[in-house]
Amino acid sequence: MSEFEIRQLQERIDAGVLLAQKRLIERTKRENGDLVVIRDGKIMHLRPDELR
Repeated sequence: MSEFEIRQLQERIDAGVLLAQKRLIERTKRENGDLVVIRDGKIMHLRPDELR
């Protein structure tokens, strides 16, 4: 696999991760649920109005 192909694959993976995050946030807002994340080593529960 060439460096160019590796870069292309990495870009596609990055785009897929960002899309998954966006869909998770949208779904959490739609269902009025909490999103659990880790910030600075602490577990946090975020309400829909705290999400971007």
